[in-house]
Amino acid sequence: MSISSYASNRLTNQNISTFSGSEARRSQNTSTAFSYASDRLISQNISSPSVSEVSPSLELISLPQLSSNLEQPLIDYNAAEIVVDGIPVSINRGFLAENNSFFREIFKKDGSPSYLLSNLLPFGKVGYEAFQFFLRYFYTGELNPPPLEVSTCVDEECAHETCRPAIDFTVDLMYASSIFNLPELVVHFQGRLVNFADKAYVEDVIPILLAAFHCQSDELLNQCVDRIARSDLDSISIEKELPYEFSKRIELSRKMPTLHEKAIRKAIRKIHKALDWDDIELVELFLRESNVTLDDANYLHYAVAHCDSEVVHKLLHLCFTDVNRRNSQGYTPLHIAAMRREPSIIVFLLEKGACASDLTFDGRRPLSICRRLTSIKNYNAKTEQGQLTNKDRLCIDILEREMRRNPMADDASITSQDAVNGTFDLNL
Repeated sequence: MSISSYASNRLTNQNISTFSGSEARRSQNTSTAFSYASDRLISQNISSPSVSEVSPSLELISLPQLSSNLEQPLIDYNAAEIVVDGIPVSINRGFLAENNSFFREIFKKDGSPSYLLSNLLPFGKVGYEAFQFFLRYFYTGELNPPPLEVSTCVDEECAHETCRPAIDFTVDLMYASSIFNLPELVVHFQGRLVNFADKAYVEDVIPILLAAFHCQSDELLNQCVDRIARSDLDSISIEKELPYEFSKRIELSRKMPTLHEKAIRKAIRKIHKALDWDDIELVELFLRESNVTLDDANYLHYAVAHCDSEVVHKLLHLCFTDVNRRNSQGYTPLHIAAMRREPSIIVFLLEKGACASDLTFDGRRPLSICRRLTSIKNYNAKTEQGQLTNKDRLCIDILEREMRRNPMADDASITSQDAVNGTFDLNL
């Protein structure tokens, strides 16, 4: 009997409502970021794959002892390593091959003592913490609470229910569940993503949609498409971020544009394409050929989101524009820059008068956007000498500094460590 079958029964018997383990351990470790709820799965009519009724054998009862130290498997002659995010992770190749079909096929084809995880995955991404999460599940049959450093953001006011780190880590687990052939866990994490898709900001629904597509979760996929179609996310962003079949499907579900609107969109796409090519002269040519202005094209929003920082720098110095102009979603270019988290672009905009205290229509400032996109791990990540600066932390530091400088900012007193007297090396 395989470990995944045994664990399937454990999850099923618990109605997929919480991580396995004693009540004492659950009360100590359960975090807001992962409140798995079985009633959410039921309400979405997600059916769990059938699992045969079995009882644990002595082999399974001894699993925790078999792998009490994941970094040093007990059966040395079967030891190997899988490199994840540049970090070697020790594995028990024989145990994984016996209890998981994905790894059994991998090890049949290649008896190498070392593997690169990214080369084994047919789609998606599985980070170091997500891989360790699944190793523990393979060895023990239990799901532990997620590590807070990768599933929570650095915004102290966030409940961590729909912030981007919580979404990204669950997406990682969804990919891993599907790729490692663990259907009971696909259903488990799909339920969490169903909840995210209802409550998250629309731009954060895009990675959920992509995960649902790759993992063939049709119900979740349809929910994400519907959510984006009903939103105010512009068609240009949708075309840029999603595969054609989904952007077209969303376009058809929306109100059909008039002939005049189609002509405007066509002219705007030409301008954006010229920006993609870093060709400012071609941008000027397209402007002369049409009645569209740069502001009509939201050219600065587009460049901040998708172009090289030097292109943004050129546009700010060559063209007169309102750097605090809002797009259809109520975002200024600085809001977009906070989402991209590129320090040099944030500085360029601030130097040209961008307002760090401007609110989006739903009440977010650039600083809060940046904080809720940044995990604790990424914020605290150290860089070795000669490497690029920690951009996530630097973006937050720059925006905090601007908020302190600006007396109109309501949350100017909230700071991050080392921001007060810091100077910013942007590696420009």
